[in-house]
Amino acid sequence: MNTLPPAELPHLQLGFMPLLDCVLLVVARERGLFADQGLEVTLSRQNAWSTLRDKVAAGLLDGAHMLAPMPLAMSLGLERAPCDTLAPITLSRNGNAIVLSRELADACSARLGDDPAASARALAGFLPGTSRPPRLAMVYPHSCQHYQLRHWLGLGSIDANRTVELVALPPPRMVDAMQQGKIDGFCVGEPWGSLAEHRQAGRIVASGAQLWPDQPEKVLGVTRSWARHYPATLARLIRALVAASDWLAESPAHRRQARDWLALPPYLDRSVEHLETLPFDTPPLRQRLCGIDVLRPDPVFAERLADQLDQHLRGRGQRLDLATLGECYSAVHFDRALHH
Repeated sequence: MNTLPPAELPHLQLGFMPLLDCVLLVVARERGLFADQGLEVTLSRQNAWSTLRDKVAAGLLDGAHMLAPMPLAMSLGLERAPCDTLAPITLSRNGNAIVLSRELADACSARLGDDPAASARALAGFLPGTSRPPRLAMVYPHSCQHYQLRHWLGLGSIDANRTVELVALPPPRMVDAMQQGKIDGFCVGEPWGSLAEHRQAGRIVASGAQLWPDQPEKVLGVTRSWARHYPATLARLIRALVAASDWLAESPAHRRQARDWLALPPYLDRSVEHLETLPFDTPPLRQRLCGIDVLRPDPVFAERLADQLDQHLRGRGQRLDLATLGECYSAVHFDRALHH
């Protein structure tokens, strides 16, 4: 690689939500990989995806760990004023769990198996005898968790708009809400699905990896204006995250160390205590965090997200702009950073 110019903005603040797939940001900071690129990075934990989104749009955060559909939703002005936003690097693929409370899973005999339709059909067969519709949570309206939950329900011919009640909750609140009987199920990223099983509050009955194999789940999101003003900073940020992915892939010891970093109070704290090491492409969730094929943005994978967002836009009499889609998930910044 040729030498990159110095970072135009050496001091950065990046937002994240407490999920396992913020790990590349954590490794890059704790391992000194940001510093190797001449960057001083502060990681700022956020309490809700909408708060994180608004802070990036307002310039209070330089960028953030984002849900894969969020840059496109922000660019299209869904849920807020339009803000052109890019996803120059993917941070994870797969990793979502669909969980039902133990009471509901036992009552309808829903189990995790090779065919996610089986658990959906089990729930569908039980619903006519219930006194109220189950309340199922997802993390944000424009998220893979929401879309995958609807996909799974559809496999059982369950009408997500009438037969169940869908609500949005921040990931850290889901397990407690299930234990308190406030929700009957959810779709969420790790570690919250496995934590529900560990606490015997819920049971994983399907995974995002089964429904949408290798779908990008989280990305680094920055505004287009920020990327235009700070191209060398962005390139160095991408290089640091690629180095974190490479380090994580090198050995199980590195994944254990990454788990210990995530267990620090500023990051995920006690929510990862049930994990002996960092799960890495293991069933049923198949979370993938390492490799150029994981990290490089690919608009082809974004087409599935586009289908979901396009349905939403059509309901408002609008159509999806494919040029916006292509720009959001273009690999141009990623390729430029690695081959400069």
